[in-house]
Amino acid sequence: MQVLVLGGYGLIGQPVVSRLLEAGYHVTGLGRSVRLARRICPQATWVERDISTLTRPQDWLPVLSGVDAVVNCSGALQDSPRDHLQALQTDAMQALFEACRTACIKKVVQISAVGVSRDATTPFLRTKADADEALMASDLDWIVLRPGLVIAQNAYGGTALIRALASFPLIVPLLEGSKPIQTVCIEDVVDAVLACVDGQVETRSAYDLVEAQDHSLKEIILAFRSWLGFAAVPILHVPRVVARLLFSIGDTLGYLGWRPPVRMTALRQLEVGVRGDPAAWVRARGRAPSSLPSTLARMTATIQERWFARLWLLKPIIIGTLSLFWLASGMIGFIEAKAAAAILLQRGVGEEFAMAAVFSGSLVDISLAALLLVRATHKAAAYGMIATTVAYLAAGTLLTPNLWLDPLGPFVKTIPGVVLALVVLAIADER
Repeated sequence: MQVLVLGGYGLIGQPVVSRLLEAGYHVTGLGRSVRLARRICPQATWVERDISTLTRPQDWLPVLSGVDAVVNCSGALQDSPRDHLQALQTDAMQALFEACRTACIKKVVQISAVGVSRDATTPFLRTKADADEALMASDLDWIVLRPGLVIAQNAYGGTALIRALASFPLIVPLLEGSKPIQTVCIEDVVDAVLACVDGQVETRSAYDLVEAQDHSLKEIILAFRSWLGFAAVPILHVPRVVARLLFSIGDTLGYLGWRPPVRMTALRQLEVGVRGDPAAWVRARGRAPSSLPSTLARMTATIQERWFARLWLLKPIIIGTLSLFWLASGMIGFIEAKAAAAILLQRGVGEEFAMAAVFSGSLVDISLAALLLVRATHKAAAYGMIATTVAYLAAGTLLTPNLWLDPLGPFVKTIPGVVLALVVLAIADER
């Protein structure tokens, strides 16, 4: 049996693909960029497509050739230059469901979210609701699974943020006014998908996948802090106005191609809570998904988790600091161009060449500072910073070797910048 998994390398999609393969299914994973997925899971077949562009039934038909069932694990938190919710979560899904009818594919498992509604407070939930309704109105053998906050060994998005907040030194920052949250273990979600594909769950039904007990955000963060093995520290309550400022900054970073979890959609979700009713799933399978303590007990927190939790929030600080360093270097070069050129003039370099070298170097510095802030170019910018520094030190050593011993350290001070650029490259991956 051939199963197509949309978003097959995401937080939910990747373990779904692995479990289906273990169960003996032939799996095709689909996503926007599958190069890493091919390396991590070569046993599956991978198809590279931007789902948000597949908005007509005929766009899906080549992908659906030979497929017996479809599992949709794709999605995005909110609109950005990379993600268009209406196209991704509604238009493309409606086209997919129609294409499944044409291709005589009956079984479709839709991973949605608790709280979906046309009246929901976020476009994420509203577009998911539109897709759910379109699927439910079809004559396919559909099943809609609506997980709560998914907890997995892998960390991405909101769960990565929870780990980062839980690992804060000295204090734990906590947002005021957040509503109760129900979690679900990734293993329970994956088991549910497998049961649906196996035909062990009644079709044409929707199920909330959440634990029976809800928790406050404080309880969840402190549970993760204990799981990570960090000592208890005081709670710092973050006022709503400060949170809104920070989350709006996250929205701005989204326009630069980043996917920070601190975005207004996430804040609005915290304000209404993440709650569902597991009763239907209990009737179908005989038990509710695992509780948060049970979920954490099934996972092991090692040095890897502790390093990740503490580095995760440092990533934007590292990138921002490095960008400001290069921006300042470029601006100072323009402002003090004559003083900088004078150093070259003392070594017999012509005035025109010296000024051109200073201005071009400053322009390169400012350009690299800007490119580092854009997700699509930040790795290239980091490599460029390393190469530029090496070239600067090589040329400087030939022309002005005495500057290695200058008390202000114009050469020596560039070396930490190279190290910081290497750190950026080391933590560049999002998944």
